[in-house]
Amino acid sequence: MVKKVYDSIMAMNLKEIEKLIKEALPDASVEIQDLAGDGNHYSATVSSIKFNGKSKIDQHKMVYNSLKGKMGNELHALAIKTKEKNGTTN
Repeated sequence: MVKKVYDSIMAMNLKEIEKLIKEALPDASVEIQDLAGDGNHYSATVSSIKFNGKSKIDQHKMVYNSLKGKMGNELHALAIKTKEKNGTTN
């Protein structure tokens, strides 16, 4: 029971993650998958024109910053793949 209470407090849903990313990167295409089916381990593929000319590290920072400090708190794990709008994968 304690685990269920903890999970419900800590977990973020897929739509909430997408909403936060799109607020920071309005032009972004966002695809999110729940990797373990537990609401705690996600994968996100984010494509944005704002990534054009930026390093992989900067692109990932932009995504992490969009989560407004929820990474490591409500959001336990997020694997990120970013793409420039022209299709280059990073």
